[in-house]
Amino acid sequence: MLNFYQQLATALQQGSVVLATVVKVQGSVPREVGAMMLFRSDGSSIGTIGGGAGEASIIEHARHVLATGEKQGVDIDLSGNLEHTKQGICGGRMHVWLERWQGESALALANEIVVSLQAGQDRVLIMPFASARSPYLSTPSSLLATPDDPAFITPLLHPPTLLIVGAGHVAVPLAHMAHLIDFRVVVQDDRPEFANHQRFSDATVLAQPIAPAVATLNTGALLYVALVTRGYQHDLAALRVLLPRSPHYIGMIGSQKRVKTVLQALQQEGIPDMAPSLLTAQLERIYAPIGLNLGALTPAEIAVSICAELIAVYRGGNGRSLSGSLAATPLSME
Repeated sequence: MLNFYQQLATALQQGSVVLATVVKVQGSVPREVGAMMLFRSDGSSIGTIGGGAGEASIIEHARHVLATGEKQGVDIDLSGNLEHTKQGICGGRMHVWLERWQGESALALANEIVVSLQAGQDRVLIMPFASARSPYLSTPSSLLATPDDPAFITPLLHPPTLLIVGAGHVAVPLAHMAHLIDFRVVVQDDRPEFANHQRFSDATVLAQPIAPAVATLNTGALLYVALVTRGYQHDLAALRVLLPRSPHYIGMIGSQKRVKTVLQALQQEGIPDMAPSLLTAQLERIYAPIGLNLGALTPAEIAVSICAELIAVYRGGNGRSLSGSLAATPLSME
């Protein structure tokens, strides 16, 4: 989300844009309510509302909105069959709201959104449907939309933070991929030759020991941790600092033997000011070895498996193949 609004602000510096937002869905559709896509005057775009013929239709409407400034709602019917549909056959319907953003006021709003997201502030973006009203920011406690003043309301969710402990070979593709799936990425390693911005251009880099690095993290952010260190001693040091913070997710790379050694050591030694029962509960929550079982071997493949697990935890998925349910269902060819 943060990355999208940063790109919106950049695009507005270059001219007018049209923001397409999915505001209502019914049935099976490719994107969720709140999904956004940005159209520039040069014909380029950022983001997606699902691709295919449905998105192509939205592009045509966006050209009209860009030229006229008239807000517009567009229904995309994805419930057709192969012979008759022109918009796709996902099985559902989408209502997409199109609105032109332009000028200094729009740029100021985009920048304000970016600042709010970076600061973790509790804000919502309100997009009134009335033609004479412009989008604006508000707080959840002071929403102004009423039945007489309908609007689409988008919560501005602070991106989850992924702390990557260890800046070795796996960390490089992991940091890049995690950035692509909208995590705020922080990389920690006490070796400056590994932990530097040349290797991690998409991340905040902390070239220092783990304890002071963790102390700098935003306590209000949803924290995910990937331990991809160079040895189990570094896993132990990191877990002693991180477990009392109760991260939403902790995953640890390594063999079954390494994982067992680390967990047993923590259980036996304990952590100061942490009750044994709480420590046990926290240890049981660690994903170790980290990642989904994809048969990954290379650093990039391992990074994919870790990001797949991050998405599953964040979105509440089960990590199983999507083809499973369809494969078990006989298909009618009539």
